[in-house]
Amino acid sequence: MEKYIALIEEDNGNYGVVFPDLPGLVSAGTSFDDAVRNAHEILAYYAQTAKLPPPRTLEQILQTWEDWSEWQANYHFIVTAIAVVPVTTKARRINIMMNEGLLAQLDTVTQNRSEFISHAVERALA
Repeated sequence: MEKYIALIEEDNGNYGVVFPDLPGLVSAGTSFDDAVRNAHEILAYYAQTAKLPPPRTLEQILQTWEDWSEWQANYHFIVTAIAVVPVTTKARRINIMMNEGLLAQLDTVTQNRSEFISHAVERALA
């Protein structure tokens, strides 16, 4: 699974995300978690519509990204990696084994085990 370096900047409670390898591709959110979630989503949809260049390492970005000096001098930001998770609407049936106690707890919070587990996996991989 390919991962792209993302810079996340906080400004007055809002978060902006830029991808140095993908000029013009930006995302945002009203919290850090929201910004990361939106970054995953925009990257996945972008990957469906455009051929992505190979991702660079952080070291390569530090050496070659023309905006790095400006970001370093003017912004407070976090560097993270965002994985390209393919967007698909096709569901696939699987069989899993789960601890009975966990299954009982799961049933107290949802009526749709598949949807709940799918969302949990998406968050864990984000």
